[in-house]
Amino acid sequence: MTVPISVLLNVALRTTVVYLALLLGLRLTGTRQLGQMSTFDLVLLLIIANAVQNAMVGPDTSLAGGLVAAGVLVGWHTVIDRVRRHSRGVAKWLSGEGIMLINHGTVLEEHTRRAGISRDDLLQALREHGVSSVKDVRLAVLEPDGAISVIRNDDLMPGMRPHHRIRVIKRGS
Repeated sequence: MTVPISVLLNVALRTTVVYLALLLGLRLTGTRQLGQMSTFDLVLLLIIANAVQNAMVGPDTSLAGGLVAAGVLVGWHTVIDRVRRHSRGVAKWLSGEGIMLINHGTVLEEHTRRAGISRDDLLQALREHGVSSVKDVRLAVLEPDGAISVIRNDDLMPGMRPHHRIRVIKRGS
């Protein structure tokens, strides 16, 4: 049985809309959700995947429909990745920027609050890096992938600037 081209084009269009909507939705939820996936987050991701499957292929459950949907997803991923690699603005929008959480042993409370990082999460990240005290930290950064990087005071040589491309949240923004 052959599938009409109009049905496959419909699958391609629906898949494009779902892909772009999910990309936007995931980007708007912030970096923390992407880098630190909990059981709760995994369940949500699985449910979303199941929910959007029907939105992408509709009533077409044929092999051709599934392959078109998969091909469109891979195609959009490839196109957006190429654009991201060639455009700093697009890369910045898709990935975000690092956010400074600790600077010279001081927790930047406004930054942690705006980044959605609790003090307990921050202290856990320090322990994971083998740091027992905030005072021992020169710099801690929420990276664009959601991980927290930590640079200890004794890790830096004099004159090094580890934070020249890290966003500092301005008051009132």
